[in-house]
Amino acid sequence: MLSKIKSCGLVGIDGYIVQIETDISNGIPAFEIVGLGDAAVKESKERVRSAIKNSGLEFPMKRITINLAPANIRKEGSAFDLGIALGILKATGQIDNEALDQYTFVGELSLDGEVKPINGVLPMAICALQMGAEYIVLPMENAAEAAVVKGLKVLPIQKIEDIVYHLNGEKQIEQYYCDIDGLFKNYANDEIDFSDVKGQETVKRALEVAASGGHNCIMIGSPGCGKTMIAKRLPTILPAITFEEALEVTKIHSIAGLLPPKTSLVTTRPFRSPHHTISDIGLIGGGKYPKPGEISLAHYGVLFLDEVPEFSKDALEVLRQPLEDGLVTISRVNASLSYPAKATLICTANPCKCGNLLEPEKQCNCTPREIQKYMGKLSGPLLDRLDIHIEVSSVKYKDLDNPKEEEKSVAIRERVNKARKVQLERYKGLKIYSNSQLQASMINKFCKLDDKGKDLLKNAFEKLGLSARAHSRILKVARTIADMEECENIKVTHIAEAIQYRSLDRKFWNRNT
Repeated sequence: MLSKIKSCGLVGIDGYIVQIETDISNGIPAFEIVGLGDAAVKESKERVRSAIKNSGLEFPMKRITINLAPANIRKEGSAFDLGIALGILKATGQIDNEALDQYTFVGELSLDGEVKPINGVLPMAICALQMGAEYIVLPMENAAEAAVVKGLKVLPIQKIEDIVYHLNGEKQIEQYYCDIDGLFKNYANDEIDFSDVKGQETVKRALEVAASGGHNCIMIGSPGCGKTMIAKRLPTILPAITFEEALEVTKIHSIAGLLPPKTSLVTTRPFRSPHHTISDIGLIGGGKYPKPGEISLAHYGVLFLDEVPEFSKDALEVLRQPLEDGLVTISRVNASLSYPAKATLICTANPCKCGNLLEPEKQCNCTPREIQKYMGKLSGPLLDRLDIHIEVSSVKYKDLDNPKEEEKSVAIRERVNKARKVQLERYKGLKIYSNSQLQASMINKFCKLDDKGKDLLKNAFEKLGLSARAHSRILKVARTIADMEECENIKVTHIAEAIQYRSLDRKFWNRNT
């Protein structure tokens, strides 16, 4: 007997249909799985055999051959267990249903027949819908995640006999529904807010500019001045994540196994803060079987590198291409995968090893050579990709003791949303959603300067020794500042503020020479 069952596998962050072909014939009892499966797929033979027996169903003592098509793509993980088991039951006549083409089956089996959760359900569900499936059958714990795909009927099960009864018409499984609109109601995070930050008005302004245009930023200041505290509050002023963005973010977190149980969507912008001991693979992704790294997990959110000079230089340098392209491409012998990486990078750093270099009231004991070595991991090309450089001074006691209530995140976010709306209108149809994504060919069109602005930028370019990339960054930041003031044209004051945000690194390097 021959049967065909549809399941789903993963390549990168996308799913693809796997046809599970089952042939059962007379001969010496054997159970073989072909189709380029990994160790987890090979081991599914024992899980499937035990699950069928322990569920009160009959496992055939014949020659069983399973083919996972297409056979030229490597299959990974345990998601094919359920499909393999149902293929055997269909081939032996224990399932009587001629409409199996409408179903896609994914799930791992335990030895007692329980269906256990898997990673990557959302991209699988999207793929199933695109390939014409009407139903997807999966573990109960993954139902909420798949239910956000409109047009696909989700049938959650706890044990393999549940779906057998359903397909045989003995007991129907209720479709799982998800209230998508309700998922986005609780956006605000009441635990942290910009009103917690006393003083630091210049830094708050810089972070508002960064949020308004999606710009990368580095803050340099002494220990205890509030760099980390401010950076952690950046997500509270970013625009609320859209449904389309949430889908893409959830896909990445799902395949990485970071989606909490019974979670439908990631409804807040991600904030990733890896430790400085992270490797370059951990930061951008990769491995023998490539997985997304921290910059992809921060897609449409914030990647925060605290004390960035403590990170290895190799790890920092691999960020250069993803920051420029918004995409990570990982090439291996067997495959080349791409992961989206449109994250806002926020870095903090002490100015030197002891941290007192920028403090007029404290003595710095570091030699110029030690300072150069400490900050040397931040190469010029990497600094060029950080649009905003801001020097953070220590907070004065009068600011800490000031009873005045600071501006809340919700008020700042309203201004950020207005600036983003201006950008969305301007770049409609160009697949650009913020000023930071402007390509070189578009800068002359959207970032025009008057004569005074050109003269100011020319003088800054020559005196500070800026690179061509830094020149473009200044124009993009100036465009954002103009949008925040609802100005159609970039004024000289906007250029002056943008130059301020670019001069910190040059000023800092000059102090070390």
